[in-house]
Amino acid sequence: MRRTSALPVTASLVLYATFAWSGDVDKGWNAYNSVDYATAKAEWQELADSGNASAAYGLGLMYGNGFGVDMDDALAIKYYGIAAEQGHADAQFNMAVMYQNGWGVPQDETKANEWYQLAAEQGNTEAQVSLGRYYALDFLDSYDPVKAYKWFSIAHKLGDVNATDKRDFIASRMTPEQIAEANGLVDAFVTRNRPLFAEQDY
Repeated sequence: MRRTSALPVTASLVLYATFAWSGDVDKGWNAYNSVDYATAKAEWQELADSGNASAAYGLGLMYGNGFGVDMDDALAIKYYGIAAEQGHADAQFNMAVMYQNGWGVPQDETKANEWYQLAAEQGNTEAQVSLGRYYALDFLDSYDPVKAYKWFSIAHKLGDVNATDKRDFIASRMTPEQIAEANGLVDAFVTRNRPLFAEQDY
């Protein structure tokens, strides 16, 4: 399976308007999570093509991983894009992965990071860790330990167990002033996004 997000619908459901579509988004997700991909596709196809973000994300997962369909990067990009443009954080993360790896699109680190940024701002910890890694690479012009620490620290606060060691490592290469600056950015993010942290104990 490709390294893209495949969270159950309960973790990534996007609100959608109620219309008299022939498909049922929730029924599609129940089928998807039960590995009944034929039913999932049947429920989602019309909804996704009509712009439903949750259904489009589901079809993106199917085509991006070859679940019940032939793997098709172009269709994965199409459906992730429908969802991502509407603010679906997991779809935005997967768009970033597609651009980073050149799957179905020309490889483009800049576009990948733009999508990572959008997903990270919404609390997607995988995107936050990906941004942290990008800024932590000291052989790139983009090296920025303050931003790396910021994103690793936010992901840690949101419960990502892989972020803690990365945050501590980058901190070992920072000055006290840089750490203070980064913690200020973290505090500002938490203040702006308190609902994301409501259930976290840190």
